[in-house]
Amino acid sequence: MKVLTLLDLIDQGSLALPEFQRGFVWNRDQVRGLMLSLYRRRPVGSLLVWITKSESARTRGDGFSPPGMISLLLDGQQRLTSLYGVMRGRPPRFFDGHASTFIGLHFHIEEEVFEFYAPVKMKDNPLWVDVTSVLQPDGLGPRLQKVLTDSRLASKAAVYIARLNAINNIKDVELHVEQVTGEDKTIDVVVDIFNQVNSGGTKLSKGDLALAKVCAEWPEARQEMKERLAKWRRAGFSFKLELLLRCITTITTQQAMFSALSDVQTARVQQGLRDAERAVDHCLNLIASRLGLDHDRVFGSRYSLPLLARYVTMNGGRLPTGKERDRLLYWYVHTFLWGRYAGSTETVLNQDLEAIKSNDSAIERLIENLRRSRGDLRIQAEDFRGWSRGARFYPLLYMLTRVWRAKDFESELELSQHLLGQSSSLELHHVFPRAQLYKAGYKKSEVNALANFTFLTKETNQLLSDELPEKYLARYADRPRGLVESHWIPMDRDLWKVGNYRAFLEERRRLLAKAANDFLDQLSGGSVPETVEPTITIL
Repeated sequence: MKVLTLLDLIDQGSLALPEFQRGFVWNRDQVRGLMLSLYRRRPVGSLLVWITKSESARTRGDGFSPPGMISLLLDGQQRLTSLYGVMRGRPPRFFDGHASTFIGLHFHIEEEVFEFYAPVKMKDNPLWVDVTSVLQPDGLGPRLQKVLTDSRLASKAAVYIARLNAINNIKDVELHVEQVTGEDKTIDVVVDIFNQVNSGGTKLSKGDLALAKVCAEWPEARQEMKERLAKWRRAGFSFKLELLLRCITTITTQQAMFSALSDVQTARVQQGLRDAERAVDHCLNLIASRLGLDHDRVFGSRYSLPLLARYVTMNGGRLPTGKERDRLLYWYVHTFLWGRYAGSTETVLNQDLEAIKSNDSAIERLIENLRRSRGDLRIQAEDFRGWSRGARFYPLLYMLTRVWRAKDFESELELSQHLLGQSSSLELHHVFPRAQLYKAGYKKSEVNALANFTFLTKETNQLLSDELPEKYLARYADRPRGLVESHWIPMDRDLWKVGNYRAFLEERRRLLAKAANDFLDQLSGGSVPETVEPTITIL
């Protein structure tokens, strides 16, 4: 079937995307590669469609489907979406992704390469041609006329015209379409077929399969879940749909495996989504207010959320006592410090779900599970040897800044508060400036050592810039409010010199470990003072 015919079928609603398909995931390089293959008339693979009744089909998007039979695209979504986007200049009706991936594709008629629009390189250069404009119904003629009349192109006009025609003829390339038909082709069978033949090698995940079955009975499920994810994203937390589905699974089935959802009635799944939303809201506010972990970069162990959501829901949406709340937070902190869910997520999550089946001593059993896998839960100075913001202990450093109320050097405000205003937001600060350390010959891993990080307001961070710590720390240390000490910075001024940087790191790691253990001991014992901290805003 010709490419142009396939695009027309999409416009007519006769060719659509089944609900279980994931969104558009290709990048610009893949789009360019597809167009180059078609331009060179190289094989790009066949398409696979499922022929089924339109009245029972669950499709993506809000387009109209004509009565009778409909073709649902099982394999070839990325290719066909790219072709539609480039040729039509807009995404198809079932699109779910970033349209910038295929908007603005250009072709160099001399070098025969495809690139996306770059003003400096392409503006007023007649050799660069907008591919979408050529592929419009009346787009080729003006381009050919341009070649014939532009003196800069006249010497190779015949060559350029042939290449423009080759671009235009992509519309007539024949793509082979395989069809899956028959009354026995249920959603489960079709999903299995999809996984067997998916030419891109990216099979549907277990979460995709579970969502496909949910959407077969509740077509609005995906959109409903996306609305919750968008709400949390606005609050600073970016979660995948699969994580929310996992929360629904643990709440409705007390199990981690997505397959457990197959026997759950639609009404129960819908209630599970509402319960999950309330539980996640509660957990995010709790973690933000008690631990100060108030945005995505410092929110560790996101796969503890399904367990937390289950526990909160089984307790009526809240935690009964302050001590129980803090013991649960103690468990949560240790899950991201030691990577509790970094490996076999479902297996470990099932172990922890089993531990909380009964409310009696449930949190103690969770903590005992941690001890069995980790052993000693005490934090050592060596644990702060990581480097970069991706270090596992980075969220802990941020948490300590908030809960121990470290003070900003310049304003002397406690950094535990949600500071308002663009110049007051917390920023990562290198105690020893990077430029000074690189100048002294230190390696990147040393320069960006976790023990060289602290947090200040943006205004103070910009003020200090590349000033040496032996100068600016001395200035703040002479103030009476313990500003420097509040950041667990060693007060031996010899350690503030660049030549003693490694010794500074060793001593600060020791101080950070002590501060962490002191707080976690209080959290475990339920003796962290009750404070009225603002919660994150979840709209």
